Amino acid sequence: MDRFLEARIDRELLRAIGNNYPCAIISGRSVGDLALRVNGAEVACLVGNHGNEWECPSAGQGRSRRIIRRLGAHLSERFAGSNGIRVEDKGLSLAVHYRQAADRVAARRIIHEAVCTARGAKVIGGRCVVNVLPSDASHKGTALRRLCSMFRSEAVIYVGDDVTDEFAFRRTDVSEMLAIRVGAKRGSRAAYYLRDQREIDALLGQLLRVRKAVMTAGRKPL
Repeated sequence: MDRFLEARIDRELLRAIGNNYPCAIISGRSVGDLALRVNGAEVACLVGNHGNEWECPSAGQGRSRRIIRRLGAHLSERFAGSNGIRVEDKGLSLAVHYRQAADRVAARRIIHEAVCTARGAKVIGGRCVVNVLPSDASHKGTALRRLCSMFRSEAVIYVGDDVTDEFAFRRTDVSEMLAIRVGAKRGSRAAYYLRDQREIDALLGQLLRVRKAVMTAGRKPL
């Protein structure tokens, strides 16, 4: 939900959701960046770098960081002096931005060509950005599966607004999953969509009302 994070977050609403449901945020941003953006709204888990960075560092992250440093040096040298292309090092992934490029189609092509010449790299698309990760890196779908195991969740509501969220939308090993995309997109694997970011707040508010009704009725919490 990267665009949701970029917008003004209703932290009180997010805090209320975190207090009533196991709530996790999976993002392409780093965990440190996520922590600053949620700003005290406690959630069960923050997962950054497209599912590869967890609040509790895991084995293998040191190797991944070394690969990213090498790839970052390679691409930074390759695009030094290139107008409109910027390499952002997020620790466990790189984001090669080309929004400011005069010719975005050409910029995207040369970025892909440069990554293809770099050993041990793979790309994930985005909005005016090419995300570069180690070739054996996880993705948001893998992170979702791990979170379900951690919290023993048999039902999941997953809301996403990016190309990289499609890895989670297409998971078939979650018993009950409601996949919701922010913004309609032909070909998305999400069964439902919200029209814009503002409707996320409406969805979270409805989930809180459902929780309150369940608790008032004395039923077992969801």
